Amino acid sequence: MVEPRMLKLWLGIIILFITCPSIAAGAFVGFNIGTDLSNLPSATNVVAILKAHQITHVRLFDADAHMLTALADTGIEVMVSVTNEEILGIGQSPSVAAAWVNKNVAAFVPSTNITAIAVGSEVLTTIPNAARILVPSMNYLQKALVASNLNDQIKVSTPQSMDVIPRPFPPSTAAFNSTWNSTIFQMLQFLKNTNSYYMLNAYPYYGYVNSNGIFPIDYALFRPLSSVKEIVDPNTLLHYDSMFDAMVDATYNSIAAFNISGIPVVVTETGWPWLGGANEQDATVGNAETFNNNLIRRVSNDSGPPSQPDIPINTYIYELFNEDKRPGPISERNWGIFFPNGSTVYPISLSSSVNVSTNSSGVFCIAKQDADSKKLQNGLNYACGQGQANCSALQTGQPCYFPDTLQSHASYAYNDYYQKMHTFGGTCDFDGTATTTSQDPSYGSCKFTGSSSTSGSGLFPPPALGPVGPSSQGSSVQVFSFGFLLVVFLSVVMADVSISMSL
Repeated sequence: MVEPRMLKLWLGIIILFITCPSIAAGAFVGFNIGTDLSNLPSATNVVAILKAHQITHVRLFDADAHMLTALADTGIEVMVSVTNEEILGIGQSPSVAAAWVNKNVAAFVPSTNITAIAVGSEVLTTIPNAARILVPSMNYLQKALVASNLNDQIKVSTPQSMDVIPRPFPPSTAAFNSTWNSTIFQMLQFLKNTNSYYMLNAYPYYGYVNSNGIFPIDYALFRPLSSVKEIVDPNTLLHYDSMFDAMVDATYNSIAAFNISGIPVVVTETGWPWLGGANEQDATVGNAETFNNNLIRRVSNDSGPPSQPDIPINTYIYELFNEDKRPGPISERNWGIFFPNGSTVYPISLSSSVNVSTNSSGVFCIAKQDADSKKLQNGLNYACGQGQANCSALQTGQPCYFPDTLQSHASYAYNDYYQKMHTFGGTCDFDGTATTTSQDPSYGSCKFTGSSSTSGSGLFPPPALGPVGPSSQGSSVQVFSFGFLLVVFLSVVMADVSISMSL
């Protein structure tokens, strides 16, 4: 009687250890790695750049053997891709799909941490004649993964552009183009049945440029919006602080229109070009820097869009390097964040815990003397709310409560926001109510952020623990209550032993 019980105990503990990593949580920001450039670094050098900047997730537009070999033993999570040219063969033959998986996936795992296969790129909108074989391709690849016992580790999905949703705003009424209803329904059923996720290519840059001035550029760049410019869904009254969130929500609502739920959305491409032609005036270094830094901060807070606040938005930035061989307008060749030598095109922080540097420039952000009181109140509310400024010092009894005036409180909040966010595109404007000064506004025991006498850790509060992401086993994440599970398991075992002894 003792041996079976001990076997049961050890078996349970093993199962517990196996399942616990899947409870890890935390949103990630990864990078797309295109290869259409003249001076592509070697695979080894590309991986060195990834490691130097602690990039934990990458998406390849193919399944290049050199890259997959170089990524071995790094822990970096890798999404490999079936090219659009390969889909036709795979979608017509299970044996071709099996051969593709054996050659491009099974041959490299577990040393290379492959976690997803992206089937094609925007197939429905770029090669619509292949729509009929898209889902069969996914099914054949999934069966090949099952045969290789890799289906639990590797998910299959297919990236689609926002163009499959003709009218994405307001998000509450968004729906997929009915032309592809049959294919999309089958695709969603596949994702649901395999516990996979919807891959979305979402570009606020194009959403803004093509809106003909309907939406303000601040909305596309994650910048704060004044009260008169707030974007609200008239049906749900949900507020959208960014076009990015609205695009993700439009996708969730389009999925829900098929009465399907439980499929997370992962943004497989987004970004902003830093150089464009004469007619591409919004493709600038400043806008690209603002967008991508604000995007990283947005994703890293582990929250979802307004309609799905508990589902983090895992995201891949487009892209690691400029691809100078790509056709089209100048902007098409200037999305990269890194030069091939590993230097950055513009300053960017890839960490979710961003250091707030001391104010070495001696610039502070304060409220204007003659600012409109209503605008000041709106600015104060934003800074202490969505802007995530630390306004605890303004509470009753705290060092910056007096003088108890709107201008004084707004100055403190504005500055705290500005010092934390100016390197990520945050401005000292607040609807025209703020200005910069080189004079330290600190007084008495009230020390403004950035003051040479300011104390503290200089860190943003850590991001809140979020729910399980679709793919996060290799990222730096927070692990949920292993002790709790162990206690529950041992309690069950003890109860079983107690019952057995009483018989």
